Amino acid sequence: GAAAAGCARHGASNPSATGPAAGASCEHPRALRLTGLLSILRKLKSTPEQEVRLLLLGLDNAGKTTLLKQLASEDISHITPTQGFNIKSVQSQGFKLNVWDIGGQRRIRPYWRNYFENTDILIYVIDSADRKRFEETGQELAELLDEEKLSGVPVLIFANKQDLLTAAPASEIAEGLNLHTIRDRVWQIQSCSALSGEGVQNTCQRFCVSTKQPKDIYQDLNVTVGIVLSAQSHLLSMQI
Repeated sequence: GAAAAGCARHGASNPSATGPAAGASCEHPRALRLTGLLSILRKLKSTPEQEVRLLLLGLDNAGKTTLLKQLASEDISHITPTQGFNIKSVQSQGFKLNVWDIGGQRRIRPYWRNYFENTDILIYVIDSADRKRFEETGQELAELLDEEKLSGVPVLIFANKQDLLTAAPASEIAEGLNLHTIRDRVWQIQSCSALSGEGVQNTCQRFCVSTKQPKDIYQDLNVTVGIVLSAQSHLLSMQI
């Protein structure tokens, strides 16, 4: 009768069907769509933390280790120059940040390339108050951006030591280093003070979200919400 015809329209009337749909009951399309929405919401809730590998580079005395300790909310009262490397895992609102802090002394820089593999985000720290070394730090950054293993890797540049009166603003540094010529990757320069923590954690979190946030789940969610709202609107117009 009419019920059988209704089931047929939704492809569930063939008792001999095999596969995942075999034996499926005849459900209302709206119920199916709502089920899909709930499934995606459960997927969102159960999504594990995304691991992100951050490579932290810059000249010696740029403030890299202090910045790393601020990211990890650790005490910064005793900081010594990094002779090799430091590794820290930092939890940051849905992300597990595995941060590699490599020493910036001239004799250590040739070994930077040993840590390029599998880098998700490059963080480059500049001492904004040490204007005499702007040319040197710009050259090192340019060489990093030319590295094949870092091709396309997003770069977050911290214009550090903004707590000092002699610090150059981030805009001046960006212009001096010709950052506007970077076309092959996402980049951002941010004023910060690793000493006070200002501009460090929030910037890093936002940059990770904007460059590494999984998009497929949210795309599915938007599509499903749109379908459900459309179905509800259609049913409402039929009732009226």
